[in-house]
Amino acid sequence: MAASDIVLEDLRARPFRLVLPDIQRVPFIFASPHSGSLYPQSLVAMSRLSPRTLRRSEDAFVDELFDAANAFGAPMIAARFPRAYLDVNRSPAEIDIEMFDGALAMATDPASPRVTAGLGVIPRVVRDGAEIYRHKLPSREAEERLASFYRPYHAALATLAKETLARFGTAVVIDCHSMPSAAAVPDIVLGDRYGMSAAPLLVRHAERAFEAQGFACVRNVPYAGGYTTLLHGRPARGLHALQIEINRSLYLNEERIERTARFGQIQERIGTAAAALASIDIGFLRPGGRRETPWAAE
Repeated sequence: MAASDIVLEDLRARPFRLVLPDIQRVPFIFASPHSGSLYPQSLVAMSRLSPRTLRRSEDAFVDELFDAANAFGAPMIAARFPRAYLDVNRSPAEIDIEMFDGALAMATDPASPRVTAGLGVIPRVVRDGAEIYRHKLPSREAEERLASFYRPYHAALATLAKETLARFGTAVVIDCHSMPSAAAVPDIVLGDRYGMSAAPLLVRHAERAFEAQGFACVRNVPYAGGYTTLLHGRPARGLHALQIEINRSLYLNEERIERTARFGQIQERIGTAAAALASIDIGFLRPGGRRETPWAAE
């Protein structure tokens, strides 16, 4: 680390933003792993890319789109570090060993398709495939980034899920993302790992909540969920995880990475949909809970 890397020191002191309601009123936790926009000076110096190009992997302003979570009693955790520096929606073993100048003292999964694509836990490329680094990284970088950012983020999210499950008998992790408009025709993609990470009733409730706000929704294509949904999606235990991808063209100038004039309107509609989602009868989400469909009489 460069001695003058003030941004990195700030991120190490506070790697994520945690917003807690005065009283948690719903068993929902909102997480934004890719909206961090503070770029360490050392990353910029090591990169062959311009600062704006580095931001192409960023889910810009997604944490703001879900700011309403606090108002209806749900906590939110949002990474402050950028995805181009470390991606917490990956397994810690998804590391490209060829990126480093020496052996790594940790288990790795270099055959992972995400690693092969350059999108491991420490990415080699940004979204459009542009190589990030000028040269190989010091081998110590892998452990330092995992220790300073990856583990604290996941420890905090796991604590939120554990405490929520104990309090409500169920917990729902909503993993919040955005997707490039060129790769997605719909407005919203709901990812439940093809039915593995969340109760079907929860996913249907989410569809209805977003469709009521005029959003076109699909499930699992092209995004079915990442490491967060894999880690926290245990419906049989009352722990559910649902990934929500928002088409960036709805609210973002993707070239300039700036909010458009529609940002406030989209933020309000997403907040209304999120509140409606969180209003689900939690009896349907607890282990061994209700099985009748709440809209069967429609």
